Amino acid sequence: MIDWTPVPAPAPSELRGRHVHLRPVSVDDADALYNASRDPAIWAYLPYGPFASVDAMRARLAEIEGSRDPLFYTVVREGQPQGIVSYLRIDAQHGSIEIGHIWFGTPLQQTTAATEAIYLLGAYAMDELGYRRFEWKCNALNQKSRRAAERFGFTFEGVFRNHMVVKGRNRDTAWYSITDEEWPAIRAAFEAWLAPGNFDEQGVQRQPLRTKGE
Repeated sequence: MIDWTPVPAPAPSELRGRHVHLRPVSVDDADALYNASRDPAIWAYLPYGPFASVDAMRARLAEIEGSRDPLFYTVVREGQPQGIVSYLRIDAQHGSIEIGHIWFGTPLQQTTAATEAIYLLGAYAMDELGYRRFEWKCNALNQKSRRAAERFGFTFEGVFRNHMVVKGRNRDTAWYSITDEEWPAIRAAFEAWLAPGNFDEQGVQRQPLRTKGE
């Protein structure tokens, strides 16, 4: 038995960090997001994209703008929309929430802001709302996403075979999670990594992100 009370669903509010700003997605972001996402590799494992024009991107944003599950956020860095993240499979009754539909435009990739975006999503879900389980899922072939999940402290739980058909191809899905017992140590690792003193004058990290107690 546990002492548990269902938690609220995340609100379409703004999440602000030192390097990045997450805000509810809007069709007004279409031009900037289209320009940031012209690399076809961004869309290799997503069920949509690449987008052939700004109008196509705008149509996609119009579809998701009012959604609450998934709940989509635009990732804003240096004042410019540069990617999308979302909460989905929001189970407030049992305290489980996933992040997904994540794509980072070319300027956002491998930046401090990209890592901080994941931290903000975790902190809001786990600390402010009180979720018990924070999930990450990806195509089992997507080694880049799997490495990211492990870097961010998610624990691999297994592969769902023949889970989906995406763009005409089979998708086996790799499942990862962080529990509420694990989160405090992972949060501390994020915060130590994001601290200004961890970066030199050129913005290069002094110590890598260590979420697994290496």
